[in-house]
Amino acid sequence: MINVTKTTLPSINKYIKYLKKIWANNWVTNKGKFVLDLELELEKYLKVKHLLAVSNGTVALQLAFKALGLTGEVITTPFTFPATTNALIWEGLKPIFADIDPETFNIDPKEIEKKITKKTSAILAVHVFGNPCDVLAIEKIAKKFNLKIIYDSAHAFGVEFKGSTVLSWGDINTLSFHATKIFHTVEGGAVITKDKENYRKIELLRNHGIETYDKVVLPGINAKMNELQAIMGLCVLNEVDKEAVERKNIYQKYLLAFSGKQFRLQKLNNALTKYTYPYYPVCFPSQKIRDLVYKVLLKNGVRARKYFYPPCHELPYLNIDSKSLPFATKVSHTVLCLPIYAGLAIKDVDRIINLIEKTLK
Repeated sequence: MINVTKTTLPSINKYIKYLKKIWANNWVTNKGKFVLDLELELEKYLKVKHLLAVSNGTVALQLAFKALGLTGEVITTPFTFPATTNALIWEGLKPIFADIDPETFNIDPKEIEKKITKKTSAILAVHVFGNPCDVLAIEKIAKKFNLKIIYDSAHAFGVEFKGSTVLSWGDINTLSFHATKIFHTVEGGAVITKDKENYRKIELLRNHGIETYDKVVLPGINAKMNELQAIMGLCVLNEVDKEAVERKNIYQKYLLAFSGKQFRLQKLNNALTKYTYPYYPVCFPSQKIRDLVYKVLLKNGVRARKYFYPPCHELPYLNIDSKSLPFATKVSHTVLCLPIYAGLAIKDVDRIINLIEKTLK
């Protein structure tokens, strides 16, 4: 089966070398050496300061909300993985959905401004499929209404915008290091902030609020990354650039095949200076056609994914009228992400393209 993505695994011998060091140290969690090493390496690679590794990307969002002291309503996108919305709900915040730009698939700044009320405390934007949001417009809105900005950058590892990391925008960025991502620690994530005070607060919050062995100062949780996760990250970090190059080749082959035809393709930000090609989304003319293509591919050993379907506003515990979010609804009901990962044979890419073309004839 060809899946939509494939986990990058290092040489087993490379991983075992690190394992032996963990065994020698007899230290597997609680600010271990390799977690600290990984945080430093990631800060260098991503060109950021104040990065904290955590247990997963959802917890990273929750820590961000808690550190910023958010209350009331948070304006966000309905076209995202449910974790973005669920993290808000778990923290007692109300997600207010603003519609997306149908070309970039990102939250539309004009729609954000329409949704702002006296209860709004922040904007939670997502760089969908690693495509940077209109960060300049979002920053302008946040400044005008005195709002915090959190970027869910789960897909944007290594992405650069106007020559600098996209992670430099907003008050806090969060990352996911799930095994499906271009960089992973099997499960894991990170919180990135420019503010030293927020950094210190998140550092406390991820470890039960413990300041010293006998002093607890905040109502924190256990959000720590362990040493086994960290060494996976140290093993695969050097593979990211190679992985991105191979993904780019596949991305461009899909682009050549589907451009100028009956599909809607995601328009990438013009100011992108580095992209890691995490997904290849295609929007078909209708949900019926999308679902037919999905079934044909699956029957032929190709597991594409309907990312993101259903949209968050259609989740049963929210059930918001889809008519109020027409673009997010349309994209979600017609999108299909095609397989893209290093090691995917070009002959298999050609076969996927041919299966789609034959299905649509």
